[in-house]
Amino acid sequence: MDTKDINLSAELKKYFGFSKFKGQQEQIIKELLGGKDIFVLMPTGGGKSLCYQLPALISEGTAIVVSPLIALMKNQVDAVNGLSSDEGVAHVLNSSLNKSQTKQVMDDITAGKTKLLYVAPESLIKEEYLEFLKAVKISFVAIDEAHCISEWGHDFRPEYRNLKGIIDKIADVPVIALTATATPKVQDDIQKTLGMNNALVFKESFNRANLFYEIRPKINVDKEIVKFINQHKGKSGIVYCLSRRKVEEFAQLLQAGLDQKLRVANQDKFLMEEADVIVATIAFGMGIDKPDVRFVIHYDIPKSLESYYQETGRAGRDGGEGHCLAFYDPKDIEKLEKFLAQKPVSEREIGLQLLNEVVGYAETSMSRRQYLLYYFGEKFDPIKGEGALMCD
Repeated sequence: MDTKDINLSAELKKYFGFSKFKGQQEQIIKELLGGKDIFVLMPTGGGKSLCYQLPALISEGTAIVVSPLIALMKNQVDAVNGLSSDEGVAHVLNSSLNKSQTKQVMDDITAGKTKLLYVAPESLIKEEYLEFLKAVKISFVAIDEAHCISEWGHDFRPEYRNLKGIIDKIADVPVIALTATATPKVQDDIQKTLGMNNALVFKESFNRANLFYEIRPKINVDKEIVKFINQHKGKSGIVYCLSRRKVEEFAQLLQAGLDQKLRVANQDKFLMEEADVIVATIAFGMGIDKPDVRFVIHYDIPKSLESYYQETGRAGRDGGEGHCLAFYDPKDIEKLEKFLAQKPVSEREIGLQLLNEVVGYAETSMSRRQYLLYYFGEKFDPIKGEGALMCD
C-alpha cells in the first residue's frame, strides 16, 4: 500500500474526530501501513487501540484483531461500528455466535465491508474459520494484550503461544503486538514467541505523574474504604477484590452503608455515569475506559505488579488526579502462596517471583513510583521526576 499519499490527520479527523495524534501514534501507523512488524508498549489510556483501528479502516481487506476477552471485544466492536455509517465495519468471530450470525460475519468480510475482525485465539484454531480466513484479503494482524503470550506476564494464556504458527498459515502480513504492561523480560518473550525479532519497538513512559500511590495496612478495611468513598462523594471509583464472593459481599455492604444516590451498579450504569462506584474483580475491569475515574482501591493486594499497574491505570485517564489506594496484609500473601503450592513447578516459581515483587513494592522504603518504574525497566528520579511527590 502506498502510504505516502494518505493524509493520516484527515483520516483521524474523519473517523475519530480528533485533530491531532497522541504520542507516537502517527509514526506507528505509518510504519504498519508500510508493512513493518510493530511492537507497542503503551500504558493504559495512551491510545493503543487507535494504532490498529485507524490503519484497518483505511486499508484494503480485513485486519484480524486477537483479543483475550469476549466482553472487551464487544465493547471495541460497538465503538468502531459507532464511528462509521456503514453496517458491519467491525465484527466479532467467537463461540458466542450462532450459525446465521457467523454466516453474516463471513458474508460481510467477503463483500469487503468488514475492516476489523475481533477473534479470540481459540477461534483461530477452528478449521472452518482458518480455511475461510486464508481465502480472504487480510490487511494485517493485531495482537492486543500481547503480554498474555508470556508465561512471565500476569495474564498468561497458553493458547496465545501458538499464534505465530496460525498467523503464518493465514497470510503473510505485518503483525502489530500491543500491551500496556510488560517488563523487559516479558517484552523479550513476546517478541521471541511471535518471531518478531526485527519488529520496530515503540515504548512510551510508564510514569503516570497524575496518580497518587498509597499503601495502608489492612485493618478495618471495610470501614476504611467506606470512609474514603464518603470523603470523595460524587467522584467515580473502582474497588477491586480478588474473589467474586468478596465483590458480592462488599457491594452489598456498600449499598447498605451509603446513601441511595451512591449506587453500586453494573458496568453499563457505571459507564453511563449513573453509578459513582463500582466493585469488581480483575477480569471485569479490563474494558473500563471511563476517563474520569478518580480513585482505584485494592481491597486485596494483586498477584503481580503488572496487574497492579494495569488496574491503577484505570484512574485519571483524562489527566486529572487519581488516587490509588491498596490495602496490604502479609497474611494475604501467605494465602496466595498456599494457592500457588498446588500449581505445577514452573508456574509456581514464576508466581512466587511475581508475588515477591508485590511484597517489595508494598514494603519498600524508597519512592513507590520509583520502585514501580524500575520494575518496568525505567529510571526515575524520586526528587526531580515528574510526579515525584505523588506517593505516600
